[in-house]
Amino acid sequence: MKNLHLEHPEDMILEGNVKVFDALYETAHLSLKMDGAPAVVFGTHPENGKFFVGTKSVFNKKKDMICYTVEDVFRKYDRKTHYSLIRVLINCILNLPKVDGIIQADFIGVGGSNIYRPNTLEYHFPEIVKEKIILAPHTFYKTNTTLLDAVAQPLTPNVYFLSDSDNVKWIQPTVDKVFDDHKPPKVRTDNVTFLTAKEAKIAKTAINQLIKNDVELSDYNLFEILGCNHLVNLYQLILEIKQELMDTFIVYGSPKCYVDGIEIKGEGFVMTTKYGIIKLVDREEFAYANFNNGRFKS
Repeated sequence: MKNLHLEHPEDMILEGNVKVFDALYETAHLSLKMDGAPAVVFGTHPENGKFFVGTKSVFNKKKDMICYTVEDVFRKYDRKTHYSLIRVLINCILNLPKVDGIIQADFIGVGGSNIYRPNTLEYHFPEIVKEKIILAPHTFYKTNTTLLDAVAQPLTPNVYFLSDSDNVKWIQPTVDKVFDDHKPPKVRTDNVTFLTAKEAKIAKTAINQLIKNDVELSDYNLFEILGCNHLVNLYQLILEIKQELMDTFIVYGSPKCYVDGIEIKGEGFVMTTKYGIIKLVDREEFAYANFNNGRFKS
């Protein structure tokens, strides 16, 4: 399975990818990242035509974790260690529509409330959810051969789940981009010492550790990691542009979103341009909370 690899724009500059500036100002398809858990993969198996449900482990080459029936779920998952996941997968098998193709969605919860916290963020719906389950679809997989050869692609605006039943509430917000400056800044890189792929990997880990420890991404702290003031300046410039860009986004069709009681637009955004796919996240706000939050308990 060839999955999407989403990079933060500020991380892309570490190895000298200056096209990231063009990408931030480029016309793009935008989608809101939903903070659900677990990730559910479902659809029609390309090799046997059967409807299946599972997690991303359905793409496991060595172990068959594809579930076609409720009995499959109980047979493949231990009730003692995966009780919550079993409940999710059974709910999905019983309630999801038998769609063509293969979809990945974040599981938000089961109906009966208007407040949900599947992971780090808390979602507030305007009224009690009457549908049996709530999912936020965000990725589809294309393949002409086997499941293992499936290629992940973001859902585009023409792919929506408009459920007429009482079973599923689909959450698929739309995002408008309103950005006044249309030309990317001209940057000089002749004095910049970029990192190798190995050095960039180490730097990303160190930066994530700062965020996890609630340490400011100051020029001094970044210089300690990156070792070049000019590279630090480019990194900080991208952070500023990214924040200005996200501040202009207008989100439609999403429940209100809170982190630690503070209302925010959401976990972040996925931006698909001709330069590739990048993720826009306020790392010092959401990522800190995410790093220090207990993940979905299977």
